[in-house]
Amino acid sequence: MKKIIRVLTAVATGLVLAAPGTLATLATPAAAASASAPVGVSRLELPRPTGGFAVGRDTLHLVDRERKDPWVPTADRELLLSLYYPALAHTGSPAPYMSAPEAKALLTDRGQLGEYVTPERLAATRTNARTDALPRPAANRYPLIVLSPGFTMPRSSLTTLAEDLASRGYVVAAVDHAYESDGTVFPGGRMLTCKACEQVFPDGSLHRVSDGRARDIPFVLDRLTGPRPAWRYSWLIDSRHIGMAGHSIGGAAASATMAVDPRVDAGVNMDGTFFTPVPQAGLGGRPFLMLAGDPALLPPDFPDTSWEDNWPRLDGWKRWLTVTGAGHPAFTDWPVLGDQVGYPHPETPLSGTRSQQITRAYVGDFFDLHLRGKPAPRLDGPAAADPEVVFHRS
Repeated sequence: MKKIIRVLTAVATGLVLAAPGTLATLATPAAAASASAPVGVSRLELPRPTGGFAVGRDTLHLVDRERKDPWVPTADRELLLSLYYPALAHTGSPAPYMSAPEAKALLTDRGQLGEYVTPERLAATRTNARTDALPRPAANRYPLIVLSPGFTMPRSSLTTLAEDLASRGYVVAAVDHAYESDGTVFPGGRMLTCKACEQVFPDGSLHRVSDGRARDIPFVLDRLTGPRPAWRYSWLIDSRHIGMAGHSIGGAAASATMAVDPRVDAGVNMDGTFFTPVPQAGLGGRPFLMLAGDPALLPPDFPDTSWEDNWPRLDGWKRWLTVTGAGHPAFTDWPVLGDQVGYPHPETPLSGTRSQQITRAYVGDFFDLHLRGKPAPRLDGPAAADPEVVFHRS
């Protein structure tokens, strides 16, 4: 199975400003104006979640004072999280997708894509989550799922998946890892660009990214579920049931995190090379899903045997699925937004609607099965309703 790390996605996230370890929302008039849809142009929108709960969203800035940033050693390691959670309907206000400066940074790095959509239109994409929404009371707490994006991509590239999981009854923490995206605005109005790109692309040391994220996520779990949690709604989280999924190198980070943190009960790699190999000893029998794009769409001269090499090391429940017609970006928001702006995205022939239907269904059912014990028959084998999904190995 061949994989590629270069992502052609075009999505980003709303800017929030806050002191370290505190919440923030996009509330200033100037910031709100940056996310206004251009006059006379239809507004982009994400598909509605499939679950039964309304979705709230908070933003949390975390600083690890005991660890220096791997890309900028003079700085402490920083993370910016979007936290999605089941909420009371009709509370809060619409959550922004991203800021215009972030959209500009993203589109600048994607060349031709800028011919189809402006930063302002991309920034104004309509989401389904609401900021300051009241949490939905529940008899039991909600399992936690951590999402890690592809290299150069912001956390918002997985917004459609995050909103859907929250609507199904999960707390979801989508993480921006400092200096690993084209441009993410951190508190204080600081645009942090991809310093990691300058260091790992020349020598091919991409394992440094997944290795570093395997240190980021345990810190996130400490701050969300520890004795002095940083998030005001941490009481929603059932810390006994935690999963992690990632796209591209974020998928490699999922298995890398499981290798070092037994709190993560189940993991998903969405089309990512295992730059950090799974340990020979395995993952302690914990379940893992490998969800891949169509190998027929990849360049013939791009060899990558990491999936074959790591498959035998997965020592618990496992599946290796491929999706016909799905290119590398298919598991992100990009196919959905690309269809709306008329971008042909030949690297992902499968429609945005179908790409996200499959992603949300299989990832959601995987976590339902392994974090909640709910039956997930679509993971048992090929289904006539999903002809694109091929059970490569199981």
